[in-house]
Amino acid sequence: MTATDPALTALSQGWCALSLLHGRIEAHIERALQTGHDLSVREYSLLDVLSRQHDGDGGHLQMKQVADAVVLSQSATTRLVTRLEDRGLLERYLCPTDRRGIYTNVTAAGLHLLDEARPTNDAALREALDAAATNPELAPLVRAVETLKAPVPA
Repeated sequence: MTATDPALTALSQGWCALSLLHGRIEAHIERALQTGHDLSVREYSLLDVLSRQHDGDGGHLQMKQVADAVVLSQSATTRLVTRLEDRGLLERYLCPTDRRGIYTNVTAAGLHLLDEARPTNDAALREALDAAATNPELAPLVRAVETLKAPVPA
């Protein structure tokens, strides 16, 4: 039997707690979005990311940037975009300055659904964090999440 480094054990336990918190939050939000709006967490996230694009410099995201933002592979992101496009929530078109580039925009129907789903997402997030805060092992992570600021785009 080998000795285990206490620092690595603590690090591993911290990672497990963070993973547990993430899983609980995502599952709670998933149920709320599916029930209320027929959206998955990934679909909501994609609509949200794409709705923040603009026509100015750097305003449109390349598919790799979208994939990174929603934490999916490029192929999974493409499949997700296709599903939402089939539902009339997204549309793709060629970049006017570079015919090799393809942009994806949220349609009016997609923006409407996103506006309807945002309060559900926010309420489910708050509920999941409040529930997790009652667990002594997760409470410090909840406090950390509550104090984080959104990262400034590079």
